[in-house]
Amino acid sequence: MSNQEPIANYKFNYKTTANKVMKNINLSGKTIIITGGYSGIGLEMTKQLSRAGVKIIIPARRMEVAKKNLSKIKNIDILPLDLTNPESIHQFAESFLQNNSKLDILINSSGLMYLPLKRDSRGIEYHFATNHLGHYQLTMELLPALKNAKNSRVINLSSRAQQMTPLLEDWNFEKIENYNPQIGYQQSKTANVLFSIKLDELGKKYGIRSFAVHPGMIPMTNIGRQNSPITPWLRYLADYFKLIHIPVFFNTLKSGFDRSKYRYLKTIAQGAATPLWTATSPDLEGKGGLYCEDLNISRLMTSEEVDNFAGGLRPHSINPDAANRLWHISKTITGLDFE
Repeated sequence: MSNQEPIANYKFNYKTTANKVMKNINLSGKTIIITGGYSGIGLEMTKQLSRAGVKIIIPARRMEVAKKNLSKIKNIDILPLDLTNPESIHQFAESFLQNNSKLDILINSSGLMYLPLKRDSRGIEYHFATNHLGHYQLTMELLPALKNAKNSRVINLSSRAQQMTPLLEDWNFEKIENYNPQIGYQQSKTANVLFSIKLDELGKKYGIRSFAVHPGMIPMTNIGRQNSPITPWLRYLADYFKLIHIPVFFNTLKSGFDRSKYRYLKTIAQGAATPLWTATSPDLEGKGGLYCEDLNISRLMTSEEVDNFAGGLRPHSINPDAANRLWHISKTITGLDFE
């Protein structure tokens, strides 16, 4: 089991912004891939990493949006990628490996949330296919470059939603009556943690360390754009003026969302901080297989604790048997394994 021990009296906290995390971080000569790196917290991460001198490759399903959003950022290459299309993932990885000998950091940031029941071409439920399985295949296909870096990190964006739902017996919702968009999303976020734990176990002898990250509750991102009444201009103004409660107010009107469960909300600059910290911080050197939030290693919850949004990692999210089962499911579907 992971050593989920928070760092005592740490210099950062949940209010820390991405630019503070990246202050004095020099990544010259390193190569990074960020899925979802052209919108939301992914775009903020891309901006900060570009200033640190890295070469950045951005996979994009919406190429025109990516080109527009990244047009003023240096050291960027944009390549097409659809995480629900195995051939697209293979072509992206093949193109990358032909032009790059190593990959220092892989940030699996792209994701979607709360879609009605939908399946990819293989019949895989869409949250699982996009949030986990696509990133599993991408990571496996990029292993040669991750190994060549000798000291690489893989960051998988998860969520506190991992507290709510374990890896289900009926993980693909073959019994359609069991389906609920929230449960589909929650399971995929648990899968992000289980994948990180197992990947770190297998990869550390090659210098590959893996972390799962909860970036925070960030109302201004596009992850729920399919179901959000918030217009882009309102989202922009809310983030620019730090009025992060405005979008939540609109969502509350729409869905009856209970904001009392949340201790705090974050701006995009704050939301990008923890993923960047896990990707670059020297304080995590020699560590891995951890779930992090609020610029720290998360505490491990007890089995008796009720679901909450005050922080913490549910034991089912790092259960070794569940991690092995998820790995078996993933390699069976994709045909790819670590070795």
